[in-house]
Amino acid sequence: LMLLNILFIVVGIALVLWGADRLTDGAVAVAEKMKMPQIVIGLTIVAMGTSMPEFCVSFISALKGTSDLAVGNIVGSNIFNALLIVGVSALVAPMTIMKTTVRKDIPFALVASALLLIMCLDGDISRLDAGILFVMFLIFMYMTLKGAKKQGADAEEAIEGEGKKPMATWLWILVGLLCLIGGSNLFVEGATAVATNLGVSEAVIGLTIVAGGTSLPELATSVVSARKGNSGIAIGNALGSNVFNILAILGITGMITPMTLKGITYIDLSMLVISIMLVWLFSFTKYKIERWEGAVLTAVFVGYIYSLL
Repeated sequence: LMLLNILFIVVGIALVLWGADRLTDGAVAVAEKMKMPQIVIGLTIVAMGTSMPEFCVSFISALKGTSDLAVGNIVGSNIFNALLIVGVSALVAPMTIMKTTVRKDIPFALVASALLLIMCLDGDISRLDAGILFVMFLIFMYMTLKGAKKQGADAEEAIEGEGKKPMATWLWILVGLLCLIGGSNLFVEGATAVATNLGVSEAVIGLTIVAGGTSLPELATSVVSARKGNSGIAIGNALGSNVFNILAILGITGMITPMTLKGITYIDLSMLVISIMLVWLFSFTKYKIERWEGAVLTAVFVGYIYSLL
C-alpha cells in the first residue's frame, strides 16, 4: 500500500508539472490576443487556474469535516507561495516587479492574510467571516480588471501570439487545468495516506504535504514563467493565488460549511503574514527581487518547515 501511495504522489507531481506548462502557454496566448498586461493574466486566469487544486482539496476536506486540513492547506499554500515560489523563481531568474504590484497587489495579499489571522483568533471561521472574505475577493477582482482596462488602453499594440487558433488555445488551457486537478488529487490522496501511516497530525499534513502538493501548480507555473522571462506572470500568479486562496476559497468553503480550527497555531498564521511582508520588503528595493533575496525567502521557508516537523 505504501508503494502504491508513493506512486500516486509521483504520478500526481508529473501530471501537475505538465499541466502547469500547458496552462501557462495557453494563458499567455489568450492574453496576447486580448492585449492584456501579463501581471493581470497572472493575477486572474493563471492564479485561479493554479488555485483549483487548493480549492478542490479545501472544499472536499471541509465537507468531510476535516477543517484543519482545509485551513492548513490554505495557510501552508500561501506561505509556500510567498516564500518558496517567489524565492525559487527569483533564483531561476531575478524578477522585475511592476509598480502597481508593489502598490496594490502585495498590500492586498497582506491585508487578506492579516484579516485571516484576526478571524482565526476565536478558533473558527464562521459564515459571517467567510462572507466578509468573499466580498473582499469581489472587490479585488473588480480593482484588478478595472486596472487592466486602464493599462490595456495605455499599452501599445501587444505582440501578436504565435498564431495558435483560439479554439486550440482554450483546449490546452482546459487540458492543463484537468491535469493540474487530477494530479493534485492523486498527490493529496497519496501524501495523506503516507503521513497518516507515519502518525502526523491533520494540521501539520495540511500545512506541509497537502499545501506543498496543491502549490505545485503555482511553483511549476511561476518557475516556468520566470525561466521564459515572463516575470509578470510568475509574481502575479504567486500573489494572485494567495489572495484567491484566502478570500475566494476560504470564503466560499466557509459560507457553505463553517470551519473550526484545532491544530493551526498562531505561529503558522503569523508566518503567513511575515512571508508576504518579506516579499513586499524585497519588492521595494529597485522593484526587483534579486537572486540573493530569492535565496533568503527560500531559506526562511526551509526553516519554517523544519520547525513544523
